[in-house]
Amino acid sequence: MLSFTLPVFKDMSQKNPVVPNTAPLAPEQVASLNSFLQGLDADQLLWMEGFISGLRAAGGAGSPSAAAPAAAGAAPTPELTVLYGTESGNSEGLADLTAKAAKDAGFKARAVNMADTKVAKLKEIENLLVIVSTWGEGDPPETAVEFYETFMSDQAPKLENTRFSVLGLGDTSYDEFCKMGKDFDARLEALGARRVHDRVDCDVDYDDDFAKWHVAALNALETMAQPKAEAGVATASATAAPAKPAAPVKYSRKNPFPAELSECVLLNGEGSAKETIHLEFSLEGSGLEYEAGDALAVVPHNDGDLVDDFIQTAHLDPEAPVLIKEQEYTLRDALTSQLDITSLSLPVMKRYNEIAKDPELEKLLDPANKAGLQDYLFGREIIDLLHQFPAKEITADALVGIMRKLPPRLYSIASSPKAHPGEVHLTVGVVRYDAHGRQRKGVCSTYLSDRIAEGEKAEVFVTPNKHFKIPADNDTPIIMVGPGTGIAPFRAFIEERKAIGAQGKNWLFFGDQHYLTDFLYQTEWQEHLADGILHKLDVAFSRDQKKKVYVQDRMRENAKELYDWLEQGAYFYVCGDASRMATDVDVALHDIIEHQGKLSKDDAKAYVKKLKDEKRYLRDVY
Repeated sequence: MLSFTLPVFKDMSQKNPVVPNTAPLAPEQVASLNSFLQGLDADQLLWMEGFISGLRAAGGAGSPSAAAPAAAGAAPTPELTVLYGTESGNSEGLADLTAKAAKDAGFKARAVNMADTKVAKLKEIENLLVIVSTWGEGDPPETAVEFYETFMSDQAPKLENTRFSVLGLGDTSYDEFCKMGKDFDARLEALGARRVHDRVDCDVDYDDDFAKWHVAALNALETMAQPKAEAGVATASATAAPAKPAAPVKYSRKNPFPAELSECVLLNGEGSAKETIHLEFSLEGSGLEYEAGDALAVVPHNDGDLVDDFIQTAHLDPEAPVLIKEQEYTLRDALTSQLDITSLSLPVMKRYNEIAKDPELEKLLDPANKAGLQDYLFGREIIDLLHQFPAKEITADALVGIMRKLPPRLYSIASSPKAHPGEVHLTVGVVRYDAHGRQRKGVCSTYLSDRIAEGEKAEVFVTPNKHFKIPADNDTPIIMVGPGTGIAPFRAFIEERKAIGAQGKNWLFFGDQHYLTDFLYQTEWQEHLADGILHKLDVAFSRDQKKKVYVQDRMRENAKELYDWLEQGAYFYVCGDASRMATDVDVALHDIIEHQGKLSKDDAKAYVKKLKDEKRYLRDVY
C-alpha cells in the first residue's frame, strides 16, 4: 500500500473543490487545476485520487516518488513473493500475471520458482501467494520435488510472520485433485502462517477462478499491509487507480489462433501396431512465437458419433439451447466444441447422480467403496455412465452441467522456428483402443488425424517451457533420450543447433517397437549423422528380438561414454512416458554414475541432484 499527503479540501464531496493558494503550484497551474475540478462529483474525485496514486506508484514523471525523497514517516513499499511450482508452465504464467497485478497495486512483487529457492527463505517472507500444480496422482511438479519434500519435513521453518493464500491447479479426472495446493495450504497453516484468503482449487478451465482468487488475495494482503492514516492525511491506494490498458494480445490461451494444417503424414510403416502422425501448421499472421522445447496447445473438438450417442441416450433435442458461462449454444455445438464429454471422474459421477438418483450408482459412490470405484473408472467414459445408469428425465442444461470445459491438449513442438519460419510441427501418437465393449478414441489425437483435413484449421496457442531448452553455451554437449513420440522436442533441438551453428556434440537415444515400421524420422536422423550435427545415435527396438530391449538398456551398454560426456558438462534430457520409461531411465542413470564414477549409492544420488540443481538433468514427461 502506498500513501502520501493529498490536498485536504473542506469537503471532498463538494461540487466545486478549490485548490488552496498554499499548494506548491505555480499560479497558472492552480488556475488550470481549479478549472478542471469544476463540476466533478465525488466518484470522479475518488477516481482522480486513485489515478494520482497510481502515477506515484509507477514513479511517473513529476510524481513525488520520482522527483523527491519520500516524506518523513512515509510507509515503506510492502513486498510480495508469488511462489510457484509448475509442470507445463501454467502455474508460472499465472504467477507472472499475479506479480504484475501486485506491482500495479503498489507492491514490490516478484514471481519465484520453487526450483530456484530454498525452503529456509520462506521465513523472510511476510506476504506470500502460492500457485502450484499437481502432477499425475498427487505428486509435486518435477521441478518442485525437492522444495516440496523439504517443506513437508521438520526442516521447514516456523512462519508466524507470514500472511498467505494458495491457488492449486489440477484435474478433476484424477483422484488426488489439487493435492499439492491442499498440502501447501495445510502446511503453511501448521507452520504458523496466517491465511488471508481461502485456498482455491482449479480444474483445467482455471481462468475465472484464478481471476477471482488473485484479486481477492491481493486485496486482503493490501488491506493488512496498509498503515493507519495519520490525522489530516488522506491515504490513496494504488488499487483505486484505473488499470493500465493491457498491451493487445492478438492470439493466446484465451484467444487461440486458427492455424491451417498444411501437412499430415503417417510416420509408421505398413503393419505397425502404432499410428504416429507428423503435422505441420502455418502460423503466418498469428504473431505467435516459440522456441525449441516449448509446447503447442491444440483446442480439439469431440467425435461426432460420440456426440450423437450422448444426445440419443439422453433423449434430447440436438438444437436445444444451453448456456455455458452466459453464452448460448445449441446442445450439439456445446457437446462438440465446449465440453469434456469423455473424462469420467468422481465429481462428474456425483453431479450426474443428483439427477439420476440411481441406487446402484449411489452404492458405487459410497466412500467406503473406494477400490470398487477406481475399478469402475478404469477404461470408462461418461457415455458409459449414461448407458448403465440412465436418468429417467434429464434436461439439456442439466446434462451440460455435469461436465467441465473441454481442455486443450499440449504437445511438445517438433520443429525449430529457425529451420521452419512461420510453421510449427507436431509428432502425435493417435490413441484408439477397445474397453468395456466400446471403441475408444483419444479426443485430440483423433481430432487431428480424422476430423481436420489439410487446408482446414485448428485452434492453437503456444505454451512456453522455460526449463526445457538447449544450453546457452553452444559448445556444450547434450544427451537426449526420447522413445516414441518423446522424439519430438529432440527433432527441434537438433534443427535449432544446426541452424545456429552450435559446435557441441549431440547424442540421441531413440526407441520403439520395430525398426522397419516404427523408426520415426529415420531419414532425417541418418542425414544428421551424415552431416555431422548428430554425433551419436543409439536405437532400441523392443520387439525385434526375443528379449525386449529399451533405451535404458542402450544407456547401460554405453555407460562409460555416457558418464564421460556428463563429466565433460553434458546436459541430459528425457522426454516421453512418465509412468515407466522416465523412471527406468532415471534408475539406469543412477546406476551408471555409481559404477562408472566408483561412487556409493548416496554419492551417486548426490551427483544426480547436482545435475538437477545445475539444470543439466531436464525432463519433459507425460
